[in-house]
Amino acid sequence: MSMILFAYVARVKDGLPLSASTDFEYSTELQECKMHLKIVSKMLGQFPGRGTVKNNQLHIHFTSSQGVAYMTICCSYYPTTMAYCFLEELGMEFVSSFEVAKIQLVSRPYAFLEFDNVIQKIKWHYNHSNRPSLKISVTNIQRELKVTPPRQVNLDDIVVSNGTLNGHLHLCSGSAPSYRLEIVSALGILSVILNIVCGALNLIRGVHLIEHNFQDSNEEKGSAVAFLVAFISCAFQCYLYLFYVSARTIKAPVALVLLFICNLYLFGLRNIWQIFFHLGVACLSTQQILSRRMTERLADCGV
Repeated sequence: MSMILFAYVARVKDGLPLSASTDFEYSTELQECKMHLKIVSKMLGQFPGRGTVKNNQLHIHFTSSQGVAYMTICCSYYPTTMAYCFLEELGMEFVSSFEVAKIQLVSRPYAFLEFDNVIQKIKWHYNHSNRPSLKISVTNIQRELKVTPPRQVNLDDIVVSNGTLNGHLHLCSGSAPSYRLEIVSALGILSVILNIVCGALNLIRGVHLIEHNFQDSNEEKGSAVAFLVAFISCAFQCYLYLFYVSARTIKAPVALVLLFICNLYLFGLRNIWQIFFHLGVACLSTQQILSRRMTERLADCGV
């Protein structure tokens, strides 16, 4: 199995793609990681030098030199040193093949797509051997990484800082792709509707307790608070599903835990079937939130 899966060359100042490797492997995770790589490529000016983005089973490594960035997607267990050796060799071959002035002047995406032939040769060498070519010194790369470790880039922070609106991610360049959450599924719509129902029931019961029993019993006060917290958690789950939120993989389970605590506290005011219904809706909503991913909407590049 290949450990270096994808390589990408981009201009630092505007993220314009200059070249990329041809796809020979396909998986949902790889396609999602490529989308993340392209988001990072639009913000390379903020991350000079070397950097790494960890994305489940795949990692993105990048380095930049002379206004050009070299990026790759590797398996998570592939040695970091070897990944940067690959990028260093990629950079050496690219600058020796094309003039720097020409690189800075091109306006068409993938203007140097013929460089893919070179990328494939270097990829093949690194994927089928445990050492770089004689052009690259592993010792020097190890020393550099030890002195200046690659910057660990948080993907969620990149997505949010790059701008989100109504679940869409807008990039600055006119030729850049745009990103948005996947189209809502029928099951997702059902989870939102059920969450609205559960939230409304929690709000009604909470307001009812506040109006009639708030001054009579401390136990009723706790129940009123539990109903209101459950209402807020239901509303928050709807928001997490419909819009992209930073660290949503953490916030969704937190909302689920709050709903579990509230419903267990309310046992007695609700029968066992009502509790199961509310918790079932909460679990369904959490699953839908975590399974709804960002997708790329390609713009017309004119090629």
